[in-house]
Amino acid sequence: MIMTPLTAPRALDTYFLEARCRILDLAAILDRIGRGKDAAAVGEDPRLARIREALDVLHDQSGGRAERIQQIFSLDYDPRWQRPR
Repeated sequence: MIMTPLTAPRALDTYFLEARCRILDLAAILDRIGRGKDAAAVGEDPRLARIREALDVLHDQSGGRAERIQQIFSLDYDPRWQRPR
């Protein structure tokens, strides 16, 4: 079976509301963090830094955003990891 990508207008029609919903969810999460007691305490938290880095990637039009964002949230390879048996 050969899969062909959607046209850009069709992809936008199909996924616009889902994207809007997810962006609103993320905005609400960031607002909750910002309103939280001791919000300044998370200013240097590496998890929040990763979220900000991922948001920067979203602005980049060069493509491959999903892979780059996945890499931001992934651990670097460690050769000492145990192989599953």
